[in-house]
Amino acid sequence: MVKRRIGLLGGTFDPIHFGHLLLAEEVRVALPLERVLFVPAGQPPHKLDEPHTEPAHRLRMLELAIADNPGFGISRVDIDRPGPHYSFDMVRLVQAELGAEVELFFLMGLDSLATILTWRMPERLLELCQLVVACRPGCDVDLKALVAALPALEWRALFISMPLMEIAGVDLRRRVRCGHSIRYQVPEAARQYVEQNRLYGAGPPGG
Repeated sequence: MVKRRIGLLGGTFDPIHFGHLLLAEEVRVALPLERVLFVPAGQPPHKLDEPHTEPAHRLRMLELAIADNPGFGISRVDIDRPGPHYSFDMVRLVQAELGAEVELFFLMGLDSLATILTWRMPERLLELCQLVVACRPGCDVDLKALVAALPALEWRALFISMPLMEIAGVDLRRRVRCGHSIRYQVPEAARQYVEQNRLYGAGPPGG
């Protein structure tokens, strides 16, 4: 039986931006995948000391951002349960929801792969899904050292090339606080939501 191929892209999405959407679409088309599910985290373990926008706001921005793409969807497995949330646990829960007839692909950037040895149970993650690593110009990693420490990477990681798009949530939040524009860095519906709900220290709408 041919399995359905589903991608998973986890993150805080605080806010969702075009870098996230570009990664998801590039991988969806390249592999190809039936669908990519965005999985917003409620409490990322590597960002416990950082304040985060309320999950309801992040989820709504995500819904607005992907509304026009039938190849995208959202999974609430992390945002609806107590944290901290670990990637292997998230993949396990999604697999349980979707069933054994689905093959899962975990999307990440090369910068995230570089830190995978610090993740909770990375070997278990590789048992549960295939990694899809987006490679961008100017980003490098010692793959030989990673494979020596985590041998399954040699056959459980796929690498695809990505256009360079340097957008980061922390920079977007800073720009809003400083009164600078984030137009053309986030989907317009999400940008308007930030403004209307005064997120990240935004001023009055239209101000």
